[in-house]
Amino acid sequence: MKIGIIGLGKMGEALVRGLERTGDKLAVQATTRSQESAQEAQKKINIKVHTDNQRLVRESDILVLCVKPHQVQALLDSISPELSPRHLVISICASITTEQLALWSGGRVPVIRAMPNTPCLIGEGMTVFAAGPKAEAKHLGVANRLFGTVGKTATVEEHLMDGVTGLSGCGPAYVYMIIEALSEAGVKVWLPRKTATLLASQTLLGASKMVMERGEHPAALKDEVTTPAGCTIDGLMALEEGKLRVTLIKAVLAATKRSKTLRTTN
Repeated sequence: MKIGIIGLGKMGEALVRGLERTGDKLAVQATTRSQESAQEAQKKINIKVHTDNQRLVRESDILVLCVKPHQVQALLDSISPELSPRHLVISICASITTEQLALWSGGRVPVIRAMPNTPCLIGEGMTVFAAGPKAEAKHLGVANRLFGTVGKTATVEEHLMDGVTGLSGCGPAYVYMIIEALSEAGVKVWLPRKTATLLASQTLLGASKMVMERGEHPAALKDEVTTPAGCTIDGLMALEEGKLRVTLIKAVLAATKRSKTLRTTN
């Protein structure tokens, strides 16, 4: 399997390292915008990095697009003459739909829209796919194999992808803010800053693993912590008074709306 990453960047580098961890013998190469950045990237990761996108297409079977959303149309216009039905195009470019990808690539290749998040950089990411025109189960299988090396994966319909962006794509930023706030609270009650941050981050990590591994509704797990007339219920009351729940919902809704508008502003 020959893989080409266009517009390497941090997410592309994370994918390369994830693929290396599998031990599979895969031919991977990438491109960047300048020779200087290509040389720098090649020093960090053990693959061929250059600036010729047309050459990369000719020498690859799977193409992963990691460029900025406003660059996608021009990129696909430039490489579409080299594309053929043997290729699979996977785009991690925010907001760009499978319909747009298919149109700009000439309609000859299967396309998949992917939305990974930044924890992919440490192998704990969440990547969601939407299959576009000509994409079949075998193509989704390839996408799951690739991005499964940097975390978990899921598949949804195209019309749900903006919501995916608002939730898991932007979600790490919401969680960092929660960790920061809990850490500040720890400092307020006399805990050392480093200890408070450790307590906050490990608590979120542990709670998340409980949800994933036990498969129970978060409300049921919350009730396990909340004893009658205990400390937790007072804390929960304070969160409800501060409208934490509705604020987080509004954050996802706002980011989802912005994802949709990006298509008209790029």
